[in-house]
Amino acid sequence: MNATNSAVIIIAYFGILVLISWLTSRKTNAQSFFTGDKKSPWPLIAFGMIGASLSGVTFISIPGWVHGKGMTYMAVVLGYFIGYIVVARVLLPLYYKLGLTSIYAYLGQRFGRNSHKTGSSFFLLSRILGASFRLYLVAEVLDLFLFKSIGLPYWLGIVITIALIWIYTFKGGIKTIIWTDTLQTAAMLIAVGVTIFFIRENLQLSWSGLYENFQSSEYASIVHWKNGSWGSFAFGILNGALITIVMTGLDQDMMQKNLSCKNLKDSQKNMFWFSVVLIPVNFIFLALGVLLYEYAFDAGFLTVSIDETEQTVFHLLNASKETVEDFTLTDQFYPRLAAGNYFPPVLGIVFLIGLIAAAYSSADSALTSLTTSFCIDILEDDSNVKKRRWVHLGVSVVLIFVILLFKQINNRSVVQELFTWAGYTYGPLLGLFAFGLLTKFRINDRYVPLVAIVCPLITILLKENSEVLFNGYKMGFEVLAINGCLTFIGLWLIRVKKNKS
Repeated sequence: MNATNSAVIIIAYFGILVLISWLTSRKTNAQSFFTGDKKSPWPLIAFGMIGASLSGVTFISIPGWVHGKGMTYMAVVLGYFIGYIVVARVLLPLYYKLGLTSIYAYLGQRFGRNSHKTGSSFFLLSRILGASFRLYLVAEVLDLFLFKSIGLPYWLGIVITIALIWIYTFKGGIKTIIWTDTLQTAAMLIAVGVTIFFIRENLQLSWSGLYENFQSSEYASIVHWKNGSWGSFAFGILNGALITIVMTGLDQDMMQKNLSCKNLKDSQKNMFWFSVVLIPVNFIFLALGVLLYEYAFDAGFLTVSIDETEQTVFHLLNASKETVEDFTLTDQFYPRLAAGNYFPPVLGIVFLIGLIAAAYSSADSALTSLTTSFCIDILEDDSNVKKRRWVHLGVSVVLIFVILLFKQINNRSVVQELFTWAGYTYGPLLGLFAFGLLTKFRINDRYVPLVAIVCPLITILLKENSEVLFNGYKMGFEVLAINGCLTFIGLWLIRVKKNKS
């Protein structure tokens, strides 16, 4: 795909988002940005949340994930379902009962001002890291598709990408996000469906034949007991449940959409159906990865070798088999196929639309939730529109800076990196909310920031030395649970002996 076509697609897609923003931001007031006037239809939220939860990580990384790991990620996905049920039955009733706009206000009511500020600060840090990782991944592909082709510097491409998102979110906020997420989810799913259809046509298989090809692949294994830090299938489910409870139920980004529903009942219906649909959607993304590898190997485009450092190297021949591109990250597999001449031009266009949708669906809601949390939790002001717009702009600048920083230091799988760092920064939130919900103790509020800083540092030390401490076992996603437990213990140590009346 040439740069002109890529630019036209991006401009056209952006134009649609601006149109949606204009339509949804009319007749809004200061509170509409934060609450959507409490009129968001739950089916729309449920569908849009699929795209927001998947983002560029699933769209790009998950298809590549299956190399060496199979479909073991499905264990985590099944855990997601359990986590969403906990969120719907435990956390949402609490948030609606207290009438919260920012969920971290609960910590202030339960423990005190320092706990409130600590919880919101760790959310801000967590979401900035998470959103930046997702955008970094997508930016790498946009650089492959567009930036390099037109001679645009990487940093300027990032600035333009964030600026486009800021333009269509700065006024309507969550009211606009509900509708743009719906469009973006549809675009992502269409891109995956069209890619699978192309593979079937190219391999000259019927749908039943395609299923047999998928089922017989060595990559199609869901239970894979040799994945080291992943552990057993059951352990993956536990990790998935904890990740969901923390990264959805304790995350302002995801909860802000749910709290814009008319009432608790609608919000719970949204959460239930969203969690049900998310299981087959993730399965389809993994299945796409299996079929992409089978297609590439069958067509002779792809070979794999191990270098002197025992790192897997992928060798991707161009369509004429004259030159070879080498890469090491599985994140690059699907994008390189789409950007090259391995797919027909129309499929490259569909992929780019899906990619842009993935970028915007995670970034626009992150930008809105970060602005919401900073205004309400840190500045304690949700009525000053001018101040809110300056915060919105400031958050955009921070995201640009962090993405450029990741460009300099990242050298590992984005999926692993995202969840590992989330385990460090979301752990204190898990501990704080768990202590508040499971005990009746008050705590010495002034020591909460210290506990929230020390526990992640201990977790990092444990992870970095886990192979020595635990007889060769290397800690992975479970850092979230360990961090949360350490925070819980820390809060127990600073509890006020007299029970809460």
